[in-house]
Amino acid sequence: MRFLPAVICIGCAALAAGCELLVPAKEPLEPAPWVQPGGPQPATDVESLVLYFAYIRRLTATDLNREYDVARQAYNRGRHDYNRVRFAMLLSLPNTPFNDDGRSLDVLEPIMRNGDGRFYPLAQMLSSQIQEQKRLNASVQGLQQKLDALKSLERSIIERSR
Repeated sequence: MRFLPAVICIGCAALAAGCELLVPAKEPLEPAPWVQPGGPQPATDVESLVLYFAYIRRLTATDLNREYDVARQAYNRGRHDYNRVRFAMLLSLPNTPFNDDGRSLDVLEPIMRNGDGRFYPLAQMLSSQIQEQKRLNASVQGLQQKLDALKSLERSIIERSR
């Protein structure tokens, strides 16, 4: 009987330790900044993202698709501002299969709504660039429609003259 309190204490300690294994470990508040292998260590997270953008602009299509998957998974795991900007950068890249300006703006929207976070200036710049790209794409589509109409008119004039 005199060992009963010790057994109960050991049992409680084992139970508490077992419960800790069932509770998932907490993720860090912010992901680690991106650093290009062999490159300089960025001074800030914002600088890290600027260097990241320069890096992804030079990737091959295969590497870019791989990088997109990595950034998408990081964004889905933790929608931190850092992950938001990183994922939005990839979504905004023109001439890629995953280019989606609307989704990119949606990803940046919480940062833009906040307006005072450390990633806000970079998100604002990226958002402005995406909106301008959307405006230019709409202009190109409008011009393409006019060009198609002129071609059609030209064909009809040629057919009439025959």
